[in-house]
Amino acid sequence: MSTTNRFAGKVALITGASSGLGAACVRLLAADGAQVYAVGRDAVRLAEVAASTTGQVATGLLDVTDPEACRATVAACVERFGRLDILVNNAGRHDFRRTPEVTDEQWHHDLAVNLSGTFFLSQAALPHLLETDGNIVNVASVAGVIGEAYSAAYSAAKHGVVGLTKALAVEYAQTRVRVNCVCPGGMDTPQAHTIEFPEDADFDLILRVAALRGLMPADAVAQTVAFLASDAASAVHGAIQVVDAGHTAG
Repeated sequence: MSTTNRFAGKVALITGASSGLGAACVRLLAADGAQVYAVGRDAVRLAEVAASTTGQVATGLLDVTDPEACRATVAACVERFGRLDILVNNAGRHDFRRTPEVTDEQWHHDLAVNLSGTFFLSQAALPHLLETDGNIVNVASVAGVIGEAYSAAYSAAKHGVVGLTKALAVEYAQTRVRVNCVCPGGMDTPQAHTIEFPEDADFDLILRVAALRGLMPADAVAQTVAFLASDAASAVHGAIQVVDAGHTAG
């Protein structure tokens, strides 16, 4: 684990922090000196992440599909630590479904989890980030730059995250706030081992999006998130950084 202290004096709010990439980001940024407000839906797992972390971490519960809860979470982070420098919008979920079988409720829920929460958290955080010359790192997916089978809602939402990142980058181009996006490929996370596929799914289509080198460790992707959140990336604004072990190169 890195211990460069590059985030000393900084406060980071990280969503989807109870496992996978979110937990990896919590551990990395806290080890590098950030005060971290780690939020998610599982209080027990959040406590485990905080206990496994070197550094100062506070936790809170958040359902990103609730706009008011998003606003309250940003307020709670600022109240707890006095400022906000970094927002990592990591919360999301990928469910594979045949498009004709997607219900209205599933469509709206997928967009709320994977896109709307990112918008409402960013909206609430921006006034604070303007005060600290802070930055946002959105987590989309390779599904935000290419299509994925059985993933119409998820891919639409992640393309939306890419578009949101670019729109905010242009809107805040004349400030010192930065907004960037990471698009990971397949990661070795708990969700990857429990995901379900439609009956009789065409796995040749599904495996088109698998990294050529296998599932990536979440810690490796967290390194890219941390770089974009750091002062070392001061010239990086509006970037859509694919991290997929070479999948989209071919």
